[in-house]
Amino acid sequence: MKHIIVGTAGHIDHGKTTLIKALTGRNTDRLKEEKNRGISIELGFTYFDLPSGKRAGIIDVPGHEKFIKNMLAGVMGMDIVLLVIAADEGVMPQTSEHLAILDLLGIEKGFIVLTKSDLVESEWLELVKEDIREQVKGTFLESTPIIPVSSVKKTGIQEVIRLIDQLTLEIDDRETDDMPRLPVDRVFTMAGFGTVVTGTLLSGKLNVGDEIQIFPGDKLARIRTLQVHDQDTKIAFAGQRVAINMAGIKKGEVHRGDVIAPKDSMKETLMLDVKVKLLKDMDRSINNRTRLRLYIGTKELLCRIILLDKEILNPGEAAYAQLRLEEKVVAKRGDRFIIRFYSPMFTIGGGKILEPNPTKKQPFDDEAIKELEIKEEGESIDIIEKIILDKSKYFPTIKEISTATAMLEEKVRDDVSKLVESNKMILFSLTKDLHVIHVDFFNELKERIIEEIESFHERYPLRIGISKEELRSRFLNNAPSKVGERFIDLLVEKGFLEQEKETVHRTGFEIEYSPIQLKIKDSIVKILKEKMFTPPRKEELIKMTGYDSIEVEEVINSLVNSGEIIKLNEEIFLYNTVYEESLRLLKEYIKDNDFITVAQFRDILNTNRKVALILLEYFDQFKITKRDGDKRTIV
Repeated sequence: MKHIIVGTAGHIDHGKTTLIKALTGRNTDRLKEEKNRGISIELGFTYFDLPSGKRAGIIDVPGHEKFIKNMLAGVMGMDIVLLVIAADEGVMPQTSEHLAILDLLGIEKGFIVLTKSDLVESEWLELVKEDIREQVKGTFLESTPIIPVSSVKKTGIQEVIRLIDQLTLEIDDRETDDMPRLPVDRVFTMAGFGTVVTGTLLSGKLNVGDEIQIFPGDKLARIRTLQVHDQDTKIAFAGQRVAINMAGIKKGEVHRGDVIAPKDSMKETLMLDVKVKLLKDMDRSINNRTRLRLYIGTKELLCRIILLDKEILNPGEAAYAQLRLEEKVVAKRGDRFIIRFYSPMFTIGGGKILEPNPTKKQPFDDEAIKELEIKEEGESIDIIEKIILDKSKYFPTIKEISTATAMLEEKVRDDVSKLVESNKMILFSLTKDLHVIHVDFFNELKERIIEEIESFHERYPLRIGISKEELRSRFLNNAPSKVGERFIDLLVEKGFLEQEKETVHRTGFEIEYSPIQLKIKDSIVKILKEKMFTPPRKEELIKMTGYDSIEVEEVINSLVNSGEIIKLNEEIFLYNTVYEESLRLLKEYIKDNDFITVAQFRDILNTNRKVALILLEYFDQFKITKRDGDKRTIV
């Protein structure tokens, strides 16, 4: 079922509250001061049933300029707006400001209600209508009906109701399958119930029992009960005015301007990338870093504007900008906002959020401006692609992208799947998380790694390659270790690299010895073969070859990497066939005697105790033998 929110707007004392009472039979002024003074100060809420059977929520906003922030808190989420103008006064300052705000917030449906029409002559009424037509030119109300009414005599009221009902057919259904999000516009306590918040549910649905989080912040609560139009319900849907009775939260822990949403579903920010537009009839321009009042959702806060594609923003102009906030907020791409000067306070413009969790941008950065152009015009899948490209160096999860965009995880997953199918994304699947990177980032990082390996081969031509762990720590330190390993494995699988044990090298790379290096190699092999189980220490081995120590060390490392000699520790090396013979003798002895000691192994090899012990410790390290006191057995 379609859920509709109707709202009023207009100058103080033009009859908004009285009109609502005529439509619904209820007075939305609830505060004693409001009733005494005869003006609305806070937001008023009620509902009424339309002829079609739909039940519409209705919001009454204050018209006094001092309470504009309260008006702004109520206008978010309205589907249909009644611009209320008193026939005896016509368009007044707050009429114009309210209309500008509605237009900037992208409200598309509504009409004009000319109240107190019974107090003026018909000729005056026509003059007022003409003036109104002139004033609303270029706005969403330009071609809408103007309905004269008398809320006291009830004339015109049925026509207002009929028009509202007709407009409901033109309202798009809310995204009930999207992430639930409710900006709080009122907080109070009820004896026996505890803390209650109200607001318009902008998207998704809420269920009794759901765990929710109060953003910004980390306060968690559970939905104890839900009310829609003063009636208890188990589920509240997007487009409804909702009262939430929360368990586990105190009144002072939630405020107007906070947002209720599922746990960990949104990400706080101190910056917003936006497209901002100034009203054409204002008489001031905006310079870079101007301090402004920002109204987003139901929240009012201060910020500074960083213009990205202009030196100065003049009346009627639009620009890309970054808002640097003085308080944390949560938002979603596409959310609308209003800006007012810090002092004196009057509305100057508004716009749309293009990126709710941006990185810091500097003016006239062509790449940053191009990015915002994509985010302004692109479909959700284009936005997801751009965000993943921006965040690829952190190897984000689907969940993290969902939180950053305030989109449902399932929606992000669907878009990513399409991007994977079109070869724009690469997924890394771990036990419970799906990490994703853009293919452009993959190719860039691949080239950097291959370039480093090429350079390594040039510097160390006798080394087979670089260890995977070294590559991971140098190039993939932002990724979880298993994701980093998987990235390198993918380079191997795709044929960009080759792997030998835990070392990777350029595809097709083979060690080639120079003539002098071949002589060094032959000398090392000859010495180790001859010495068998009594090999010289490394320093002695280098001297015995008679060649330059640095050159000899390179050849030794190469032989170790190729497996031709075995490195038992930093000082002792065995030729591989000698090592295999020592292992054969060990296993044969233990098979006949159940265990072996260091002394017994020394005698079998006809070596010294030091070499025998080093060999046995090496076998222990690789789980070939197991030590028990001074005895060793086969594992």
